[in-house]
Amino acid sequence: MHAIPDFCGTIGNTPLIRLNRLSELTGCEILGKAEFLNPGGSVKDRAALGIVEDAEKKGLLKPGGTIVEGTAGNTGIGLTLVGNAKGYKTIIVIPNSQAPEKMELLRNMGADVRPVPPAPYSNPDNYNHIAQRTAEEIENAFWANQFDNTANTDFHFSTTGPEIWKQTGGDVTAFVTAIGTGGTLAGVSRYLKSQNSSVNTVCVDPFGAAMWSWFKHGHLDFDDGDSIAEGIGQGRVTDNVALAEIDTAYRVHDRHMMAIIRHLTREEGLFLGPSSGINVGGAVKVALAGGPGQTIATILCDSAQKYMSRIFDPTWLTENDLPPEDLSVEGMIDEMRSDL
Repeated sequence: MHAIPDFCGTIGNTPLIRLNRLSELTGCEILGKAEFLNPGGSVKDRAALGIVEDAEKKGLLKPGGTIVEGTAGNTGIGLTLVGNAKGYKTIIVIPNSQAPEKMELLRNMGADVRPVPPAPYSNPDNYNHIAQRTAEEIENAFWANQFDNTANTDFHFSTTGPEIWKQTGGDVTAFVTAIGTGGTLAGVSRYLKSQNSSVNTVCVDPFGAAMWSWFKHGHLDFDDGDSIAEGIGQGRVTDNVALAEIDTAYRVHDRHMMAIIRHLTREEGLFLGPSSGINVGGAVKVALAGGPGQTIATILCDSAQKYMSRIFDPTWLTENDLPPEDLSVEGMIDEMRSDL
C-alpha cells in the first residue's frame, strides 16, 4: 500500500507551476508554488502543522486541549483541520472585515469562530491580543501566536525552501513573496541563502503595508495607500519577519493585482486570490528589474473561492476604487516597468 498515514501527511510537497505567458513576456522563468493545493487550501496549512507539532513536542499542547488563534482566516482553517485530525478543539478570533466565505468555512469545519471589529496591533482589542487573553482564560488551551512563534519560520525552512530548491534543480535565482506573519519569507529566504548566498530574496508588499518601508529604508514610516488584499500587509516587525534574509522589496498596486488575477484565471487556468496576485506581481517586478534569464519562484497562496463575494463583484470593486477593467498583461508590464 502507498496510503498517506493521516491528514497531516497531505500538507506540503506542492508542485511548482510555470506561468507561461508572464515568463514569455519577461524572458524569465516565473514559477508559482501551488500552495492552494494544500488540503486546507492555502500556504497557511504549513504554518499550522509546524506550530502544532512544535507545541506538542514542547508539552504546550496536551491531549484534549484547545488551540486558540487570531487570524485573517487561512491559518485558522489550517489549525482547525490539523486540530480535528489530532483531537483538539479550535477557537478562532477573526476581524469581521474578512471575507464572509472564510468565516463560513471555519464554522462548517467545527471551529468556534469569534468575529471582532478590526483594531490596530497597538490597541488591546486587536484580534491577536483577544486571542491571547482567550487562551489564558481557558484550561488546557494553547495560543498559536503565528506572528511571533518562530516554529512558523522553522517549518518553512525545513519544507518549503528545500522543495523549491529541489524542484528548480538548484537553479532558482530569486524568491519573492508578501508578508502575512513573515514565516514563509523568513523560512524560505534563509534556506535558499544557505544553499546559494546569491539567490535574490525579495519582499513584495501591497500598498498600505509597511514591510517595503522596513526593508528598503529601515523604518516603518511609509505605509501610504490601501489594499483589498487579505492576510498580507504587515505593519510591524514580527519575530518571524526579524529572521528573514532579504535583499530588496517592491510594492504592487491593487489594479495590477487584479489584472494578474484575471490573467491567471483566463489564460493559465489558475483561479487564485489577491495575495497570489500581489506575489506574482512582485515576481514580474523582479523579472523587469533584473532582466531576462532569471528563474524566479513565488507563492500561489490560496484559491479565489474564498473571495467570490468581493473580487468578482463589480459593485464591491467599484466601491473600493477598483472598477472592473480588462488591463492587458502587456499594458500591466509597461506600467510596472515605469514604476521601477
